[in-house]
Amino acid sequence: MEGFLGGVAADEPQAALIGRDVLSRGGTAVDAAVAMSLALSVTLPSSAGLGGGGVCVVRDHASGTTEVIDFLPPAPAAVPPTADRPSAIPAMSRGLFAMHSRYGRLPWGLLVGPAEKLARFGVQVSRALARDMGQVGPALLADRQAQVIFGADEGQRAVREGDFLTQLDLAVTLGRLRTIGPGDLYSGQRTKMLIAAVAQAGGSLSAEDLRDYVPVWRETIRVPVGNETAHFAPPPAMAGVVAAQMLAMLADDDRYEDASPAERAHLVSEAAMRAFADRRRWLGAEAETAALVDESAIERLMVRYSDTRHLAAAELDPALTTEPENPAAAGLVAVDRDSNAVACNLTMNNLFGTGRVAPGTGILLAAAPGRAGRGTLSLGPVVVSNDFVNEFFFAAAASGGVAAPTALAQVTARVLMAREPLEEATAAPRVHNGAAPDVTFHEPRLDLVQVDALRQRGHQVAPTPRLGLVNALACPDGIPPDPETCTVRADPRGYGLAGSADQ
Repeated sequence: MEGFLGGVAADEPQAALIGRDVLSRGGTAVDAAVAMSLALSVTLPSSAGLGGGGVCVVRDHASGTTEVIDFLPPAPAAVPPTADRPSAIPAMSRGLFAMHSRYGRLPWGLLVGPAEKLARFGVQVSRALARDMGQVGPALLADRQAQVIFGADEGQRAVREGDFLTQLDLAVTLGRLRTIGPGDLYSGQRTKMLIAAVAQAGGSLSAEDLRDYVPVWRETIRVPVGNETAHFAPPPAMAGVVAAQMLAMLADDDRYEDASPAERAHLVSEAAMRAFADRRRWLGAEAETAALVDESAIERLMVRYSDTRHLAAAELDPALTTEPENPAAAGLVAVDRDSNAVACNLTMNNLFGTGRVAPGTGILLAAAPGRAGRGTLSLGPVVVSNDFVNEFFFAAAASGGVAAPTALAQVTARVLMAREPLEEATAAPRVHNGAAPDVTFHEPRLDLVQVDALRQRGHQVAPTPRLGLVNALACPDGIPPDPETCTVRADPRGYGLAGSADQ
């Protein structure tokens, strides 16, 4: 195969290389996303794994449709008192299999094989995994099964960057997934073994939980941006609504495009604050997602906006409170030569999930969603296309907790509205205001003129090292017409990798 074959980006380099190889073999964007997701379960188990799940926005060029597959790991039907570490229903395998069944081209086994080999023959610990390991190392090693996998020097310390990591039990599970498919875990020979192993690890899982779990195809949240449409993931990927509302506010009346650099920082902060304050209103309610981003909703959110004054969050909602959010997630994007595109967020609902491995399976268990920041509040990828002429323009997935949707909206606005090159858009310093607290956080590299402009408008400002991670693909002139304009970037704040499959 010759010419443009596509591109990929992921939060961990070895997974990204596997995705690039899949595209080079003629695979679709979905094929690449499936292979990268499975590889991340080996190379970045802190944020992705067979015990967890995710959400993907998928664009299919042949049909001209964009839809969302939701395979986020839900809570089991019941949690018995014996479960001291409540775990989620494993959703990854069925979700990826369903996505591949609809949009894949290469054989399923060919996509599982690379992850199986990494687990069986070992892989060096990446900087991305080592960073996560540094946050929870001693606590993770308290579990005997996890200690065998993630311990070094006879379990005296957690693995570090460059250490060799083998996962033989996981390799066997992936091998059966490759040859038999996900049914082996959900209603096959390994089901009883998995249920018993989960219980032994302090979680809870029933045969009914596994049998009845199915991924869900959903309609996207649509936001017009000029001639293009931004397709976001809907709830339970809650950040999709927040990012969609932000982008709609920035696009309304060409506010972002016409604003000066100083006003843009103020505008982004105000839009973020309004979107997060509004989330408290609709979260948990029976809200129609389309109504949250329609013209009347955006007018309501921006009715008191001033380009010279900050509106205190308490004026929007005096009862705003701070809720912890799960910062652990993985993001990946892929586009292929046929203009199909995918953007995914993967999650364990907590850093390293429950921190326990189901014995004999190698599966690190995702935490059951709930309070204390365990869940999917911060997930919500985006794909942008021109649905009138059936062309792809942009895809991105963000992670990093509460700042993820703000980071996603800023990169998207810079590329689509300010027409900045993707490299500049992903590297540019960001701001964030989550309404509670009513503080405009900014990255240290933000221009001092912009920081002073925020203060003059009444913002309480505070520097913070990093605001989100965004992996993105941009084709400014659209594909299929102009694939030579496409670029792909992994966020320079992280340790991921982006690669093109051109030949």
